[in-house]
Amino acid sequence: MKRKDLPSGDVLCNHCTARCCRYFALPIDTPAEWKDFDNLRWFMLHGRISVFVDQKTWYLVVHNDCRHLQSDNLCGIYSDRPEICSDYSTKDCEFDNDFVYDKMFETPEQIEEYAEAVLPQKKPRRQKTQSLGLPILNVPLAEPVSHERLGHSHSIPNRGEGHGDPAATSAQELISV
Repeated sequence: MKRKDLPSGDVLCNHCTARCCRYFALPIDTPAEWKDFDNLRWFMLHGRISVFVDQKTWYLVVHNDCRHLQSDNLCGIYSDRPEICSDYSTKDCEFDNDFVYDKMFETPEQIEEYAEAVLPQKKPRRQKTQSLGLPILNVPLAEPVSHERLGHSHSIPNRGEGHGDPAATSAQELISV
């Protein structure tokens, strides 16, 4: 149903799907450099987040239903709802909005692709070449203790021996790597 088709005397809210209660959008600064787009990517990696541009203004969208939205799409705290909700009117609500924006980004990959298209080539990230400064110790291992010396009468193969496991590695080999 479109707003213009609403029968006389009927209330728009009776036909609403509560679009305005299922997300909020905050205007943000227009991204202008790689760091700005990387920050947007970071936001988008944290759940149901999207970004859109409408009439040259960028918005960060958090898709999350209001905790007081009821199954009938009505407000569970209508008489005590926040001021931003009570100030919102059906005159300009999103009831029959087609949600067509100048730009819409739904994934971090889309933001990165857009940045690649509009910004100068990204400088490659520097590889960390600096050592953490931690010493590598080459500690000699103690001689293995024989099972007979421990009082065992049967032989138990040492790790890496007799198992046919090529991935088994002795502690000495690990330390010297």
